Amino acid sequence: LTYYNNRGRDVGEKILQVKELKKSLKAADSISYLMGIEGNIRDLYYSAFNEIVQNKIEFKKRVKRPPDNFINSLISFGNSLVYTSILSEIYRTQLDPTVSFLHEPGYRRYSLALDISEIFKPIILDRMIFTMINKNELTEKDTEKDLNYCYLKDKGRMKFLRKYDERLKTTVKHKKLNRHVSYKRLIRLECYKIVKHIIGEEKYTGFKMWW
Repeated sequence: LTYYNNRGRDVGEKILQVKELKKSLKAADSISYLMGIEGNIRDLYYSAFNEIVQNKIEFKKRVKRPPDNFINSLISFGNSLVYTSILSEIYRTQLDPTVSFLHEPGYRRYSLALDISEIFKPIILDRMIFTMINKNELTEKDTEKDLNYCYLKDKGRMKFLRKYDERLKTTVKHKKLNRHVSYKRLIRLECYKIVKHIIGEEKYTGFKMWW
């Protein structure tokens, strides 16, 4: 939100509300309590989408199963891609994708991928969605509605997949490695940070954007 607030979007009030909620994190004495705070922050984040999206598309709230409108359909499809990308990177490390820290494990549920997805969805996916909508690269004409279910048509899915692949290949200058790395590589590096934490080599610190 700070990124968009610095670029003229009126989300300053949302940022203040998020900061207030973050103060209660120190009092969290259980994972469920922590996830409750995270859920409230996420709702505030989604409520700012109408300010970030420049086109006149009304987005009231996040609806997942099934996605009920244009933006929700993009988020749901994109989330599945991020989840798959992260799971692929986890498999390239010593981590077990079914052993997580926040999301509850379940049958055929790779909960560690869900944990790490929360870090990268805003960075990799949401910015991409905002760009595609604001540049009219995707419009509501790229979706199909069936009762309360909205989904991308084949042509829209192909546009989205091409953009997502480009996004994963986008590079940033890594402040610690002092070289450019792709977003895809950043995911792997985050997995390595967790490995180092588990084996006691280096304490894990949360990912924070520096660019």
